[in-house]
Amino acid sequence: MTINDIINQLAAFAPPVYQESYDNSGLIAGHANATCTGILCTLDATEAVVLEARSKGCNLVVSHHPIVFSGLKRITGATYAERAVIAAIKYDIALYACHTNLDNVKAGVNWKIAEKIGLKAESLSILTPQKQLLGQLFTYVPAETTELVRKALFDAGCGAIGNYSECSFNTNGTGTFRPAANANPAIGIPGGLREWVNETRIEVVFPLHAQSQVLQALRSAHPYEEIAYGIIQLENTFQEVGSGLIGELPAARDETAFLSLLQQAFNLKVVRHTPFINRPLRTIALCGGAGSFLIKNAIAAGADAYVTADVKYHEFFDAEGRLLLADIGHYESEQFTIDLLAEYLADNFPTFAVLKSEIVTNPVEIFIR
Repeated sequence: MTINDIINQLAAFAPPVYQESYDNSGLIAGHANATCTGILCTLDATEAVVLEARSKGCNLVVSHHPIVFSGLKRITGATYAERAVIAAIKYDIALYACHTNLDNVKAGVNWKIAEKIGLKAESLSILTPQKQLLGQLFTYVPAETTELVRKALFDAGCGAIGNYSECSFNTNGTGTFRPAANANPAIGIPGGLREWVNETRIEVVFPLHAQSQVLQALRSAHPYEEIAYGIIQLENTFQEVGSGLIGELPAARDETAFLSLLQQAFNLKVVRHTPFINRPLRTIALCGGAGSFLIKNAIAAGADAYVTADVKYHEFFDAEGRLLLADIGHYESEQFTIDLLAEYLADNFPTFAVLKSEIVTNPVEIFIR
């Protein structure tokens, strides 16, 4: 099994195309075609983690945070990022990061946080779904091969809308064409007369990043030599991809009980929060890592509380007494991403060594006297 096999599986779960523009997810160091000897999952691919991977016989480190966010102008070992890259190259260990693309997909980082808080799985939805990620494909198929083409499109990732799959719209009509003398028609003869064919117009939606595989499936299943089709980029929001999450607790909790829940679930020494709003909390919004940019979205969505990290002083004012804003810490909010990555890889590669780093990479300490 190659490192590229692992990368392709991770990309199927969290496509790199869904990362934010500032991010640097993907293969950061190493050779994708190398045979993989083992995988070590971590939050941060520091030098210590790279050395841990070496000691455990793993030549692939899969992290949440990319160790290189911006280009390195020199690699001298002067910074923690440079030292990690030097160690990775020296010991031939590949570094791969799933960052904001893993934040933004369904069943990703925020779903793991919701699980720890105890939000009802059936109540969960993305707080701010992204737009312009979907396309609509329409094509014309002879009536007798409609189901064959439709199934090929579904198998390629078309037709998924929320909790529904194999969604399509189909219109029956008549198509015409006249084969040229050098054509190789599925219906009619080269240089023959105009053909009149009973056809079905199939319309399906699909994630735009999958366009190549969708068109490949269409060409493989469609009987015509020349296929008539069109693709339109949609403005619709894509409910499967976006920032933050919102859901409901099984039962409302008072604010003290809710903060105690956070403290226990995430092993927190302290929780920074806004003043109490003096009402039961049931609807909870959340965003792992630095999520203050979603405070107003959480309010607009009717959340009773918003759980995130890295909230600045003036950003606490943005809650405006309309919800309880709780800052649980960046590392603390994302610590279970290690479990998420390891569980996903172990499920998909059950006979392969998938390990979790034992190194706590949290750079923040809290002094309590």
